[in-house]
Amino acid sequence: MEETYVMVKPDGVQRGLVGEIISRIERRGFKIVALRMNFIDEDTAKEHYAEHKEKPFFDSLIAYVTSGPSVSMIVQGKNAISIMRTINGATNPVDASPGTIRGDFAIETGRNIVHASDSQEAARREISIHFGEKESVDYRKIDEVCLYE
Repeated sequence: MEETYVMVKPDGVQRGLVGEIISRIERRGFKIVALRMNFIDEDTAKEHYAEHKEKPFFDSLIAYVTSGPSVSMIVQGKNAISIMRTINGATNPVDASPGTIRGDFAIETGRNIVHASDSQEAARREISIHFGEKESVDYRKIDEVCLYE
């Protein structure tokens, strides 16, 4: 099964959307194998968003993601990376379809509620930044027989 990193950003936490987002993930059939609420420190935020270091929005992105608590998850399931990106919706909420998290709850790119890894490489890197090796739980969900062939 594929794993991906998902974060409910500080705006999602402040707006009380954590339960809604987790519910959407679980209703889709994915399992959450690690979950933590914390304040991401500046060094961790810079490591997480390193690919944006030279972009003009980098400093404001770091200030935003460290401004309040966020919720980090490892989400597991078949095609978890691409499906989570679809569940989240387009990065710019103006382009996000209704029914997606960003399409339903976000207005501006700088406050777009959620993050999900965009590739297997990014997922491995982001999971290693936010979770230790022994922090995920391996278990079988009773409904897996109904989800997978």
